[in-house]
Amino acid sequence: MTEPTQEPIPQPALWLGAGGLVPFYAAVAALWLAPDQAGVALGMLLAYAAVILSFLGAVHWGRALGDPAQQDWPVLGWSITPALLGWFAAAWMEPAPALILLVVGFWAAFTVDMRAVAAGRFPLWYLRLRRPLSALVVLALAAALTAVWR
Repeated sequence: MTEPTQEPIPQPALWLGAGGLVPFYAAVAALWLAPDQAGVALGMLLAYAAVILSFLGAVHWGRALGDPAQQDWPVLGWSITPALLGWFAAAWMEPAPALILLVVGFWAAFTVDMRAVAAGRFPLWYLRLRRPLSALVVLALAAALTAVWR
């Protein structure tokens, strides 16, 4: 019996996903290496994290557009939740709690995505892409949190 072949991650998704890590790590590097610019770097990081978290929710809204069975309260309600979490963190919270909320938001988005893949709503490659990207985003946010606490 042969192993089923895994569908490869599309190259554009892989490269764009990996490239999306650059602003996270550039902002974190600025926090650590240019403390006199920490306020600017932190603002950039919080804004970018909120945008990307919004994008992760919007993926579910986009999926629902093509599947009337997914146009229900749980799917569409979830799809706007990351945007609200990101907005609240970036606009209304002090830096340390904002970074913690963003970590929770990225963890929640990954958890929901795992369930969506298991339910067949997204391809398996999406989870293989999201797992390392999510871990690296959480790591960047944690590094920023340690910079804020120093």
